[in-house]
Amino acid sequence: MDEKTIKENLEMMREVLISHVPFAKAIGMEILDANEGEAWIRVPYDEKLIGNPDTGVIHGGVITSALDNVSGVAVQLALPERMAIATLDLRIDYMKPATPHKDLTAHAQCYKVTRNIAFVRGTAYHSDIEDPIATCVGAFMLAANRAVISPDAIAKGLPKKEGI
Repeated sequence: MDEKTIKENLEMMREVLISHVPFAKAIGMEILDANEGEAWIRVPYDEKLIGNPDTGVIHGGVITSALDNVSGVAVQLALPERMAIATLDLRIDYMKPATPHKDLTAHAQCYKVTRNIAFVRGTAYHSDIEDPIATCVGAFMLAANRAVISPDAIAKGLPKKEGI
């Protein structure tokens, strides 16, 4: 991908992330930067994101969402054209609690794309990626909305779904 295409895709992903993922908008998620097959996002610290009022640590679901979203952006930027994707598997390993009052940054890299699946690795951190809060590995289904049950499959006894 050339630099112009990456910039265009980055701008498109900024709009899509916010307009099509209401939770991303609600937590203030923003795309910081991207290259071919990788992306960085930020979630600013906000008291409404605290999971434990006694410690001020943001909820683990915010970290999971950040890693899932940044991974999806990295996958989109690794594909030759934009298509629907869906998270198939996302394993999160929490290394330590997030530090209260510090923004969360997440980075992901799509390291392999096959015909049907893309694979990613990611890290959530504050200011040093070498000091992770959490890491992830994931798999994303490509062209997630292309599945259609054929008339032959229905004739062989598969149940017919509404709208097909």
